Amino acid sequence: MLAMLKDRVVGGTLVGFAFIAAALWVPMGGVLTILLAVCALAMIEFYSLLEAARIPHFKYFGISSGLLLILATWFPLWREVHIHDVEWIMMCGITIAVFLRQFPQKNNPQPLETIAGTLMGVIYIALLLSFFAKLLLVWGDKTGRLLILYLVFVVKFSDMGAYFIGCSFGRHKLIPRISPAKTWEGFFGGLLSSVGVSVLFFLLAGDRMENLAFHLSDALILGVLLGAIGTVSDLTESLFKRGAGVKDSGRMILGMGGILDVIDSLLFSAPALYVYARFFL
Repeated sequence: MLAMLKDRVVGGTLVGFAFIAAALWVPMGGVLTILLAVCALAMIEFYSLLEAARIPHFKYFGISSGLLLILATWFPLWREVHIHDVEWIMMCGITIAVFLRQFPQKNNPQPLETIAGTLMGVIYIALLLSFFAKLLLVWGDKTGRLLILYLVFVVKFSDMGAYFIGCSFGRHKLIPRISPAKTWEGFFGGLLSSVGVSVLFFLLAGDRMENLAFHLSDALILGVLLGAIGTVSDLTESLFKRGAGVKDSGRMILGMGGILDVIDSLLFSAPALYVYARFFL
C-alpha cells in the first residue's frame, strides 16, 4: 500500500509539473504537439480496451481521424481566422468516412460494433480533448492558458482529495459495480478539495483573466460542477475498463497507469468549463 502510494505521489507530481509547464511556458506550437501526442496515446489505449473486450474497430483509421479533428479545431487559432463549427463539420466528415471504410469489408460479421467502436474512440478522446484547443481559441493565449491551468488544478486536486479521503475514511461505496474502490466519503472529500482549489485560484489569479467576468460565486459553482463532472468522467473510464476486464488503460505513468487513466477526469470537465465560461462568464 505504501509503495503504491509513493509511486502514485511521484507519478502525479511529475505529471502535474508537466501540465503546469505546458500551460504556462510552452509555445503555442508546442501546446499543439503535446495535445496531439496525448490524443494519439489515449486513443491507442482506448482501442486497446476495445481489443481486450473483443470489439472490432478500425484502430489506425480512428487514430488518424482523431488527430485530424484536433488539427481542424486548432486551424482557426493557427491561422488567426474565425471559422465557426469547423470541428463539427470535420466530425460529420469522419462519421461518413467510417461508414465508407466499412463498405469494402466482406467478412466482418460485426459491422455495427466496428463502426460504433471506431467512432466512440474519436468522440470520447479527440472530440472532448478538442475543447482544450477551443479554450485557447475563444479566450486567447493568456486567458485561455489560465483557464486550462485552472481546469487541471481543480479537477486533479478533486481526484487527489477523493483518493486520500476515501482511503482514510471511506466506508460507503459509491457505485461498486463500476468502481469498487470509490466511496461517498471520497466523493464529497473531492468536492471539498475542488471548491477549495477553485476559490484559491480565484483569489490568486482571478483578476488576470482579462476577458472573463470571473467572480467568487463562479469559483464556488465551478468548484462543485467540475469536481462532480470529473468524478462522472472518471467513472466512465472505469466502466470501460471493467467491460474490457483490465485494471489500468496502460502502464506508461508510474503509479497511475496509462495516459487515459490520467486524463479521464478531464475529458468531460473541459467541455463543461468551456460551456460555463461561454454562457456565464
